Amino acid sequence: MIKILIGDDHAIVRRGLKQIVEESHDMIVDEAKNGQEVLEKTRKNRYDILVLDISLPDKSGLDVLKHLKNTKPDLPILVLSIHPEEQYAVRVLRAGASGYLSKDSAPDELAAAIRRVSQGRKYVSASLAEKLAINLDKSTETPIHETLSDREFQVMCMIASGKTVTQIAEKLFLSVKTISTYRSRILEKMQMQNNAEITHYAIKNGLVD
Repeated sequence: MIKILIGDDHAIVRRGLKQIVEESHDMIVDEAKNGQEVLEKTRKNRYDILVLDISLPDKSGLDVLKHLKNTKPDLPILVLSIHPEEQYAVRVLRAGASGYLSKDSAPDELAAAIRRVSQGRKYVSASLAEKLAINLDKSTETPIHETLSDREFQVMCMIASGKTVTQIAEKLFLSVKTISTYRSRILEKMQMQNNAEITHYAIKNGLVD
């Protein structure tokens, strides 16, 4: 049996994922509703794979991923997210994830991804593999947003999606001053003047829905 921990803050999503997974009959599921619970459960129990949402209410999924790569380096992690592949896939793979899958993927693709990752292999969707291959054929020039730290990138995407500094601060459990500092760094690194330019860039590069 493949023992799976699902880390997602939406009960209905966890229930749906659990139903999909358990239909395979060779998988059993445990659940965690936030980042802290993911860390606690992985510390106390042994899992064959963690299926992790990138957007958690208390900790960034990226932060949880990086922490577990230090404390549980042998635990395979499949990131499952509503965010488009262009936004986070490469970052989570670089951070140590074994795979990235969009939540709108077919149920049988999820089961296949879990099996593959639990065996110590990597998994990316066919569409993401094609995008990665296309990028290899392009110029080696690094996109501007790749110069941002993970937190700066997260804040940039939230700005581009229309959230205010105050809303971002509340979502990330940080101060408004800290988010304003991140915004200033983003504008400086990307050589931009305002949020409108950030939004235009993000849309042009497929970084927001």
